[in-house]
Amino acid sequence: TGAELGGRKKTFSEVQRERLEQAERTVLIKCPPKLNEKKLLQYLSSHGNIKSHFFFENRGIHALIEFSEKDSIASLQDAIGMPSAAEHHVPFKSRLFTFTLKNPVSQAAEETPLHLSPQSHIPVKELMQKLCCADSISDQMYILLNEYQLTEENIKLRFLACSLVRDFTRAYFPDSVVKPFGSSVNTFGKLGCDVDMFLDFHDLQKHAKKMKKGPFEMEYQMKRLPSERLATQRILSVIGDCLDNFGPGCVNVQKILNARCPLVKFSHQPTGFQCDLSVSNSIAIRSSELLYIYGCLDSRVRALVFTVRCWARVHGLTNSVPGNWITNFSLTMMVMFFLQKRSPPIIPTLDQLKELAGEKDKHIIGGYDCSFVSDLSKIKPSENTETLDVLLSEFFEYFGNFDFRKNSINLRKGKEVNKPESSPLYIWNPFEQDLNISKNVNQPQLEKFVAMARESAWILQKEVKTQQVINKEPWGLAALLIPFGKSNSNKMKNKMKGIGSETIRSLLDSLKLSNANNLQKAVGK
Repeated sequence: TGAELGGRKKTFSEVQRERLEQAERTVLIKCPPKLNEKKLLQYLSSHGNIKSHFFFENRGIHALIEFSEKDSIASLQDAIGMPSAAEHHVPFKSRLFTFTLKNPVSQAAEETPLHLSPQSHIPVKELMQKLCCADSISDQMYILLNEYQLTEENIKLRFLACSLVRDFTRAYFPDSVVKPFGSSVNTFGKLGCDVDMFLDFHDLQKHAKKMKKGPFEMEYQMKRLPSERLATQRILSVIGDCLDNFGPGCVNVQKILNARCPLVKFSHQPTGFQCDLSVSNSIAIRSSELLYIYGCLDSRVRALVFTVRCWARVHGLTNSVPGNWITNFSLTMMVMFFLQKRSPPIIPTLDQLKELAGEKDKHIIGGYDCSFVSDLSKIKPSENTETLDVLLSEFFEYFGNFDFRKNSINLRKGKEVNKPESSPLYIWNPFEQDLNISKNVNQPQLEKFVAMARESAWILQKEVKTQQVINKEPWGLAALLIPFGKSNSNKMKNKMKGIGSETIRSLLDSLKLSNANNLQKAVGK
């Protein structure tokens, strides 16, 4: 998030352009089991200067090689042969290669261990051990962030996956670009998350606007279809078939064309990613940029989001399978709203960002105003100095007592507004203001979230780190990442003796109610 250009932080568009260009100069090599790194780099350097490289494990050792010049890839491709004639292959020359040693016995003695870049986060058990060694809850939250966030290497791999798909789409649409959006680019992606990508034709439209000089009105002859949706479905159907039939390492291809946003799902085995491909998802890109801006403005923003999402996953509040539970996107929006509500605010509202927008920042998409400032230097830094310890506790306190029956969450205004309809949880889509991004959440799931938030607020209020360390018990954030059960409830009852706070008593009552409901469900099953 700290990428800078001439002393200022790069805009979202600048970062995307740079990474897409990097990916065009990159190849992926499946390496032999016993590999001499120096000899590999020495050979590849004969085709051109290597700007960066790393190795990772994914069904064997792979090397990502970024050349300084795009011509180096053509030179390397000229030197690479077709696979064995014993099998039938689709003769598509991609940027995915397999290297094997011609004489493995002679090179085995020279083998030195390779440094492998991790492509998944550490297990929760290992994370807990690290958290318990920290000095404060703030430190714990930054440790979690550092262990879970996307690494530089993982981001490069994500852009390469998009670039490899673009190699196929170019056969039909030479000027198209395949770009990642969502968690891969918004600074809130976790190691192991899916790659959302979209096929973009907007560069083609910009080109058309420039061609207005001369005595003639000129336009391409193109296939006409009754609707944009039908065009999207047909494009994705063909690209899906293309990936399925000809794409090296593209497996489990599913065309989901009747969804609200048609897409193609597939597994990209060489990079290890699960991918979703859609077409010209402009509003989703604006949402990605908005979150990128919030993530860059203040280091506490990302630390709090990662902590809350990890906490929610541990307690079964979120799930990777679609259903009635809160999504990571909804949770992220709730954190943003909470940070807008602090005094003074930690991040600005969307309306405030819109006021700072210049002419180039103005975007109207499908009738929706998606304008906001892109230059981070125009946004005044927050004067709020609250620690993450305080913010985490206050987040649980705030939403543990939020009036969900009456109020909705609106990031554009940065304040609670009356719910326009009766969904248990109503979070306004920041741009498509007639949509509720949490419409899927049902009442039992919302009640579970509220109960867990109250219980977590209670634990953090009563935390005594020294005593916990003496007893060799998890403390702070580590204590919150243990699934709550009956034992926790009994501990809390004992701690309650002699405490007269009505707030704490009401929190405990809600906890009893939550445990009773859980017991009732268990008996029902």
